[in-house]
Amino acid sequence: MNKKNTTSQELFERRKNVVANGVGVFNTATVKEAKGAIITDVDGRELIDFAGGIGVVNAGHCPEPVVNAIREQAGKYIHTSFNVVTYEPYIALCEELAEILPHGDKTKVMLVSTGAEAVENAIKIARQATKRQAILCFTGAYHGRSMMAMSLTSKVSYKYDCGPFAPEVYRLPFPNFYRYRGTRDMDKFVEDELKRLHESALNLVDVKSVAAVIIEPIQGEGGFNAVPQKYLEGLRNFCDVHGIVLIMDEVQSGFCRTGHWASWQHYGVQPDISTYAKSMGSGLPIGAVVGKAEVMDAAAIGSIGGTYIGSPICCVAASATIKYMKQINLNEKAVKVGHVIKTRLENLMKQYPEIGDVRGIGAMIAIEFVKNGDPRQPDSEICPKIVKGCIENGLIVLSAGTYKNVLRILSPLVITDTELEKGLSILETEIKKAI
Repeated sequence: MNKKNTTSQELFERRKNVVANGVGVFNTATVKEAKGAIITDVDGRELIDFAGGIGVVNAGHCPEPVVNAIREQAGKYIHTSFNVVTYEPYIALCEELAEILPHGDKTKVMLVSTGAEAVENAIKIARQATKRQAILCFTGAYHGRSMMAMSLTSKVSYKYDCGPFAPEVYRLPFPNFYRYRGTRDMDKFVEDELKRLHESALNLVDVKSVAAVIIEPIQGEGGFNAVPQKYLEGLRNFCDVHGIVLIMDEVQSGFCRTGHWASWQHYGVQPDISTYAKSMGSGLPIGAVVGKAEVMDAAAIGSIGGTYIGSPICCVAASATIKYMKQINLNEKAVKVGHVIKTRLENLMKQYPEIGDVRGIGAMIAIEFVKNGDPRQPDSEICPKIVKGCIENGLIVLSAGTYKNVLRILSPLVITDTELEKGLSILETEIKKAI
């Protein structure tokens, strides 16, 4: 055994002996400490982080203001349960979220612990608000691993032998322009996809029974597929006409990743409810459901909540994260970082037909690999080689997509120019070797 890897290998052996096999291993990196965009593994090797804890550390690993806020709050009180004892950090965070993510004339918020929990509660609220049951969702979607969230999640490999799933869930094809456009331009493609949406009221589910449509404006696990502008506008109109609650899942795309607090702000299309987690708390488990007050208040008293909703330590971490993001203008940094990444990868795409697409908004960038330059022929063999080669050379990166043929880049947005360029150089080298 290579002495350099001894401690990491030992850690993985301990993991294998005690951790359930079903817990995924997306990358073989380990960690002893992390700061900014650098992870130091248990053998002391520095790794550039292009995964960001699956999009959780937009503001970087261990930002000092957040660490200090956590320390200070931990010395006051750790848990009382907001349902039992009201505390100021919960209310302050809700006020901050309502300010940066306004939904209509008046916005209300509830805090939870995870993105899946946020989705579950958003569905409950929408059903109570409409007195309807059915939910429309999309192929390629990822909304979490709890029962309703897993039912909404599209990828079958996340759901083996887990059924029966939640009823009254209906799925439409996501308007993936790159994969399904054929010879059509964007306008014709969107026209056809909106026609499919309207036809769903005749051939999929009675529109009068639909409580909500839930969509990721930019799909996460699905491969960073961005919904076309005019489709999202048409979806908003469809929901308005039929009295349907429009839910936007911003768990992976929120908190500066796209250059906005939420990607729906990029589109200028406002949801009735939106869900958040991940980078909201710089790594602490916290999520939020944000929505129009009249929709949020439709939930009966006591029907939404939980023991750990809005832990005070997580609340102060999230508030400190938001404040820090504002101070360093993280949205602006996302645009800059994304431009650098996209430019490098688009130049690479010109050289290799195996690279079918480079796409994304802000710093939520993905690169898709296909065979014969055909969007309908995903190449699932390239990404594992790249991920393995990158970690061997000091870069952590993750794959995505239904066919695992997409590499996604979710580096901390505080990454330095030097770190970013070095990480991209490693990535380019491994892509060239793999294809």
